[in-house]
Amino acid sequence: MLTSTVRRLVRALPFQCWIEDRPVKGTGQLVLFLDFDGVLHHENCLWHPKKGAYLVAPSRYSLFQHAESLVAELVPFPNLQIVLSTSWVVRYGFSATKKRLPDALQRRCIGATFHSRAMDKQTFLQTPRGEQVLADVSMRRPARWVALDDNFEGWPANVPWIQTDPYEGISGTGVLDKLRKVLWDMHNV
Repeated sequence: MLTSTVRRLVRALPFQCWIEDRPVKGTGQLVLFLDFDGVLHHENCLWHPKKGAYLVAPSRYSLFQHAESLVAELVPFPNLQIVLSTSWVVRYGFSATKKRLPDALQRRCIGATFHSRAMDKQTFLQTPRGEQVLADVSMRRPARWVALDDNFEGWPANVPWIQTDPYEGISGTGVLDKLRKVLWDMHNV
């Protein structure tokens, strides 16, 4: 059941998403909703006007340090598409955010949960991540989907969401094993 916040976000989506003869990208496909902070690198990522994005974390951490691990995990699933479910899209826009990823992940990116032309930025940022993703799922209608996120807010029970370690991201204990199992299950249905 959709919450009032999810319904409000869905109503704010571009009109063309609802035209039956022009389905939005990802409809009927396998989709991975991908956060960055706490998934592809340490969660304590900040932004500075001159430096851009940077981590405030021990020196063993770096931006996108786990991206190549995700690339490797997705190799057996060439039809899996990615929707960016990260606040980076709000700050940098979809295209610039996508360019931060390795080419193999960029090619899979079909959109984002934030739509700058149709959504109020503050309302979106105040909406829990789980609700943001569910609004996009409601609009996009993928055949099957999974989300990777370290933020536990707004995720109802029984949705295909894998919580990552806020510091170790997808390299946290058991996360890649869970992802691998879910991806094979999605692929084999």
